[in-house]
Amino acid sequence: MNIISIIPARMGSSRFPGKPMADILGMPMIGHVYNRVKMSKVLNEVYVATCDEEIFEYIESIGGKAIMTDICHERCSDRCAEAMVEIEKMTGNRVDVMVMVQGDEPLTFPEMIEESLNPMFKNKDVLITNLVADIETLKEFEDPNEVKVVLDKNSNALYFSREPIPSRKKGVLQVPMKKQVCVIPFERDFLIEYNGMEPTSLEIIESVDMMRILENGMPVVMVPTQYKTKAVDTPEDLEFVISIMKNDNLAKTYLN
Repeated sequence: MNIISIIPARMGSSRFPGKPMADILGMPMIGHVYNRVKMSKVLNEVYVATCDEEIFEYIESIGGKAIMTDICHERCSDRCAEAMVEIEKMTGNRVDVMVMVQGDEPLTFPEMIEESLNPMFKNKDVLITNLVADIETLKEFEDPNEVKVVLDKNSNALYFSREPIPSRKKGVLQVPMKKQVCVIPFERDFLIEYNGMEPTSLEIIESVDMMRILENGMPVVMVPTQYKTKAVDTPEDLEFVISIMKNDNLAKTYLN
């Protein structure tokens, strides 16, 4: 099975411009993500998909593989779909599964890739999965930068939102607080199908790729992870991640 990972990254983030190249312990954030994903034993290859020459040149400078994509993409999944088709043309090899790992997840662990793929290994009918983790603080639950998710009894996603869901307003204080972790495997043909769908209203409102799938009546299988991660959406997030990575044993294996 040909399983690749594509890491989408762009400099033009509205909340934190230039964040893929933000320094973490002497290495740009995108370098941390690339190095950590590259450690996964289930992947055949890892690529960075970007519309920025600065990111492209950096990845190539460290011996990595980067793909230039169109600047117009609003969704990371669409950028990955374009890159995957280009990779197939370049290599002459058909991809079976593409694992999208967001370029702002510098605390990704390689074992998370395998976790996310397990449902696909067990059931060929599973077309997409997405890691999910517990939210540990009310501050994080109420942070609009953190994408929350509620699940059905079969661990499929019911809804994603930047608002705190489910609601605590009826006096129910101990609600399940879950967040999306952006390690997302797509079956190859399903990614192409996704890319051909029109953006949906709730996808645009929530600014969450997965809503396009839910609004078209398709399941997203959520896979729990116990690994502690933190996406970098703001400079404050960056400082928090730096404080954690100073004691991160995995980072010590690839930092000089």
